[in-house]
Amino acid sequence: GFMRAIFVRHGESTGNAGSPCHDLAKLELTEKGREQARQIADEWTEAPALIVVSPYLRAQQTAQPTRDRFFAVPVQQWPIEEFTYLEPSRWNGTARSERLPHIEDYWNTADPIYCDGPGAESFVSLLGRAEIALGRLRSLPDQAGTVVLFSHGQFMQAVRMSVLYPGASNQDKMRSFWLDSGLPAFQNAERFNLELLAKGWAIQPTHETEKIVS
Repeated sequence: GFMRAIFVRHGESTGNAGSPCHDLAKLELTEKGREQARQIADEWTEAPALIVVSPYLRAQQTAQPTRDRFFAVPVQQWPIEEFTYLEPSRWNGTARSERLPHIEDYWNTADPIYCDGPGAESFVSLLGRAEIALGRLRSLPDQAGTVVLFSHGQFMQAVRMSVLYPGASNQDKMRSFWLDSGLPAFQNAERFNLELLAKGWAIQPTHETEKIVS
């Protein structure tokens, strides 16, 4: 059977726009993000077979116009939420600029099993969630068609690395996660297409018709 998975990063959130955040799961879309969500919904050329959403509000808000357009399509919530690697309680109400030195420390240390504290997860845990999502996609019925997954930038990056570098060690994946991999960060509302072939997953270039024109 033919199966395609299209991951969609959520639209612009208040956190992306630079507002201090208090609960990473509850960040909302900005007006621009809502417009991006409406654009995504308008641009699908076919109904998906399944819509999958992250439990986080910004992804659910991004999915809503697509859900409204394809109201008969089933929706599932999977653990495809964003990667939180700094303990949230220490950073409540801070802007990204204040967290930056700690963010750089985390990636420079590149310890895939390190967990920063309650509410944070290790890089190995993120990779595990990416593998779980790929496994769930593989186990869908053959005639699944297109599955659209509303997710987050770093989670999508982990999925992409799992597909591109299946043999790399966890530490190698972590070292090249953003920096040297030549894989630029996913932008708000950007999509990423996977196709399941006999030999495994293949990354498809995004078709022009599916590009979000900002």
